[in-house]
Amino acid sequence: MINTAPQPLEYLIYFAPPCFADSNLKTYCPSAILMETSTGKILYEKNANEVSFPASTTKIMTAILTVENCKLDDVATVSHNAVYSIPYDYTHASLKEGEELTIEQLLYALMIPSANDAAIVLAEHISGSVEEFAKLMNKKAEELGCKNTHFVNPNGIHNKNHTSTAYDLALMGQYAMKNETIRKIVSTKQFTLPTTNKYNKTDRIFNNTNDLLSTYSRYYYEGTTGVKTGYTGEAGNCIVASAKKNSFEVLLVVLGGKSTSKGLSERYLDCKTLFDYAFDNYSIKTLNEKNSILQQITVPGATKETQNLNILVKDDIKIFADKKLDISTLTPEINIDKKLKAPIATNGVVGKITYSYDGEEYSSDLIAETQVIASGFLPVLLRVMLIIIVLYLLFLLLKPSKKKKKKTYKKKSKGGNYKFTQFSNLK
Repeated sequence: MINTAPQPLEYLIYFAPPCFADSNLKTYCPSAILMETSTGKILYEKNANEVSFPASTTKIMTAILTVENCKLDDVATVSHNAVYSIPYDYTHASLKEGEELTIEQLLYALMIPSANDAAIVLAEHISGSVEEFAKLMNKKAEELGCKNTHFVNPNGIHNKNHTSTAYDLALMGQYAMKNETIRKIVSTKQFTLPTTNKYNKTDRIFNNTNDLLSTYSRYYYEGTTGVKTGYTGEAGNCIVASAKKNSFEVLLVVLGGKSTSKGLSERYLDCKTLFDYAFDNYSIKTLNEKNSILQQITVPGATKETQNLNILVKDDIKIFADKKLDISTLTPEINIDKKLKAPIATNGVVGKITYSYDGEEYSSDLIAETQVIASGFLPVLLRVMLIIIVLYLLFLLLKPSKKKKKKTYKKKSKGGNYKFTQFSNLK
């Protein structure tokens, strides 16, 4: 099982104003949303809660449930249903009934060429049937905060009751990209299925359907990290896409795309527009660096040598904000412990720094850079050490001496006791 829990390597705080794109920003698709991935802050939205058909972006949820319920080296067997339930005009990976593949291989087939048969195999392997797996999908969607999503299958094959929204799909995409296995797969440009028990060729070679990843595509976008495309006649061209630049990552969803009058893809044009908007207008700004000196104070009751103490900011405090934001206008509230006095340990917490912005607070502990010794501490320590030394010397003086025992030896009589054996006629 892949561990998707965030790793607390460093305590970073990000926030952004609830700012939306200016009215001059043009997008083609009827429904869209743009968010900063680490915080979920919405940078742009357009009919983001309008119910739509998600097509193969559905497979993001299938991938999530797969990595959370299976080991990558588990083996699944392709069923009759997985092969023959896929409509002829839908994408498949040419899987064979009875074929055995690892979960990892099926995930690559699911997310790179968008194989609908692979989705069925995974659903049946996890839940026993498509219907039971759909229940699992809807439960997970609800856990992620999705309000307008209802899945009936694991692949997005059109069904009037299989629906979602740009906002809900953004939540799924954001969650999925926290998993390193999914992140690796969705950024892979090409994948080849190996030979199996039912297929002895290596000609099942698949290219990623996401043209933003392809340097050969007119829609290539540098920094793209994923995620998943989708298309049906009813849904139009859809995508959940992500890109990373300037130390931050954004994720977008566009649904219902068509072609422009010049034959260009509205889906990819909107992606490039929204990505450019994010990276041109937002940035990561540092308010305080980890272990930076905030101020110096004089600690009461401390020795002269240690009374002047530097106060450090324990953690990085960073903001994701509009590039035009002047961070000098953000004044923090600094609270130093009023009862603070010596002694103080190195890195001991002495207070807190708090930034208030848009109704929220962003804080870090304040810590001592060095040890602070109480002014009466050294004399007391010396007295204690002196007493210990005196007691030890007294112990040595009063300790009773041990007399050496004389060794006695029993003198053997002359000649001793000997045993002789007589040998005769030796030749």
